[in-house]
Amino acid sequence: MHYTAVSCDEALSLLCDPVKEVSAHYLIAQTGELIALVDEDQRAWHAGKGRWGTVTDVNSVSIGIEIENDGKAPYTAAATLRLEGLLADLVARYDLPPKAIIGHSDLAPTRKSDPGVHFDWQRLARLGLSVWPEAQPNVAEELPFLTAAAQFGYGHDAGLETILGAFRLRFRPGHHGHLDEIDVKMINQLARLWPAITQI
Repeated sequence: MHYTAVSCDEALSLLCDPVKEVSAHYLIAQTGELIALVDEDQRAWHAGKGRWGTVTDVNSVSIGIEIENDGKAPYTAAATLRLEGLLADLVARYDLPPKAIIGHSDLAPTRKSDPGVHFDWQRLARLGLSVWPEAQPNVAEELPFLTAAAQFGYGHDAGLETILGAFRLRFRPGHHGHLDEIDVKMINQLARLWPAITQI
């Protein structure tokens, strides 16, 4: 998932410009209009440099969805509902696990912040369309934060500060400061419940 950072018309122009060499499979307008741009069986150039688990060519194994949003305001209800419908369809047709639904900031934490702090990951998780950890004490031994983050899918080579920032952007939006116990508990729960991200 991505936010456009520009209007839908500007995004459409950009995504259809062969000179720009950027594309996505779908574009969702604030109004809820769904625009199909690239066939799902074709590669779109939306992810750029990054990795998720051991996958370093994310464009080849993903479906890119751009959502009209400037990154500063909440997503519209119409766009959110359209996204949920699209994701539910994709999950059903491709038999995708919830852990397969990620944001641009997940795979490229050193470069990207979309879909951003206003994207409602927790709502998607309630619908079975993403994952969300519950920060509860566990009896199992906790892994160091970066080890657990790598097991979940984040590339550990980006460093603690960058990975922690990307993790919090998605799972603890608005939270700042040093790594804390809640961060560790949440990432450990994700690592234990959804290991082997490379099997997607």
